[in-house]
Amino acid sequence: MTEKVIENNQVTLMGEIVSEFTYSHEIYGEGFYMVDMEVFRLSDSADIIPLMISERLLDTTQSYAGCKIAVLGQFRSYNRHEERKNKLVLSVFAREIEFIDEVAENGKTNQIFLDGYICKEPIYRKTPLGREIADLLLAVNRPYGKSDYIPCICWGRNARYASGFEVGSRCMVWGRIQSREYMKKISEEEAEKRIAYEVSVSKLELVEPTTTL
Repeated sequence: MTEKVIENNQVTLMGEIVSEFTYSHEIYGEGFYMVDMEVFRLSDSADIIPLMISERLLDTTQSYAGCKIAVLGQFRSYNRHEERKNKLVLSVFAREIEFIDEVAENGKTNQIFLDGYICKEPIYRKTPLGREIADLLLAVNRPYGKSDYIPCICWGRNARYASGFEVGSRCMVWGRIQSREYMKKISEEEAEKRIAYEVSVSKLELVEPTTTL
């Protein structure tokens, strides 16, 4: 059962560690730490993706800034309470880490597969230049009754297709994790730069429910 659930949330990343470790939390005596990873896109821009790493996986007292790594893991979320409301916090939970000499240039440095359920009405819109976009929120089940809530963004034909999805529909998504800067309005005079994380969808598929006679 557990292995089957893990298969519904798979992330593969290759890139470079670009920060020091910061303490996150502890569960049953096991400490978890955050570190940022830079993953280049084909367009020469890069995404900065937060990793959550167990102290049992790496020596978190050391600095690995500048080291190149390959990561297998899952895209996870949790709710953090701030400013009188909950904020969805996303990171890649690392299950395996391997140090590598070079990052391959074949475009497979950032891949994600999710199998989950639409948990919010899709938001379909067009940019001023006419490009079609649809935002999805996918609930991906974990073992022990928990779920991760993953924002996904679709473009063009995928956006048109996704705009008709109904809440509760099961959906499979392939794509990459991207980071995006935005300005958060704090007050009338003040705004703060923040980073959002989401899945940029390259392919998606509705899973039709099986009917039994």
